Amino acid sequence: MAEPYEEVDHPQHYQLPGGVEVIDLIEDMSFCLGNALKYLLRAGKKPGVLMETDLMKAVWYIEREIVRQHRRQEKVQPKTDASAR
Repeated sequence: MAEPYEEVDHPQHYQLPGGVEVIDLIEDMSFCLGNALKYLLRAGKKPGVLMETDLMKAVWYIEREIVRQHRRQEKVQPKTDASAR
């Protein structure tokens, strides 16, 4: 009888060659970038999840990070209103 698929503690779909685990790569990234990379690296590996689903999730997090960066830039370098001169 085959052992049940481990979904919580070091699941196979998050293991990379050389014994590296995705969490080791993403834990110091922003939430959105880390999640995007996580979904890219596990795409097509998690049982019952289509590769396309994980790729779409990665794109969603990347787009969200782009918006976050734009908002951050606006706070650092506020746009000046030329009509206010």
